[in-house]
Amino acid sequence: MTDSPIEDRTVPAPSDQRVAIVTGGGRGIGAAVGKRLAEDGFAVALLDLNEHDVAETAQDIVELGHRAIGLTADVADEASVTAAVDAVVAQLGEPTVLINNAGVLRDNLLFKMSVSDWDTVLGVHLRGAFLMSREVQKYQTKAGWGRIVNLSSSSALGNRGQANYSAAKAGMQGFTKTLAIELGPFGVTVNAIAPGFIQTAMIEETARRMKVPLDQFLEGAAKEIAVRRIGQPEDIAAVASFFCSEGAGYVSGQVLYAAGGPLS
Repeated sequence: MTDSPIEDRTVPAPSDQRVAIVTGGGRGIGAAVGKRLAEDGFAVALLDLNEHDVAETAQDIVELGHRAIGLTADVADEASVTAAVDAVVAQLGEPTVLINNAGVLRDNLLFKMSVSDWDTVLGVHLRGAFLMSREVQKYQTKAGWGRIVNLSSSSALGNRGQANYSAAKAGMQGFTKTLAIELGPFGVTVNAIAPGFIQTAMIEETARRMKVPLDQFLEGAAKEIAVRRIGQPEDIAAVASFFCSEGAGYVSGQVLYAAGGPLS
């Protein structure tokens, strides 16, 4: 694991500034959440496998006058997670907010799905959220305050060709509710966001796999959404901002479907 040297050390660190970690923070929903939390006053550490993306996004946040760092890390690897969180503590301070957003797709029908496809998706989503939460909770319980936000998905309700992803995202909901019970007595809330159709690189990848032009794919999807538009990463960042706020201190163990309408 290497960290990109882009923290703006000219911005003073307030003694009471809280530190947030966002996994999968290089682009898409993770990048939007990182930027929003920085605007909310958090010092932000972005973790991602893609060194270029995470460095660029962190630099964008720094240029807006906020404190941020970008770190490369594999959330499914225990040693990498430990090293990443140690680096956050050294460079920004002890983290009390964690956004478990890192994710991958390995879509296929069940009879075509390999063991590797299954293990990779479950590893990044569930093992990653477990390892990150276990590492960060010690700082949260010490502080007597904390926020964990796990990214689930509307696919948790079931989606053709996504047995691995659906299982992982449904698992994130059970994980969320259990951590809410365990960590609540220590002042830590744990909630999940289940996005619906959000315009990200994953959606573009799906359109390519289906051999459908992106514009056509997005237009068709929008017609099936009650608000008649595609969700944007910033829509999810707004929900994460609420869950991480002081005002959300009595909200824990919840799963919020941000999907532009009701789901069944």
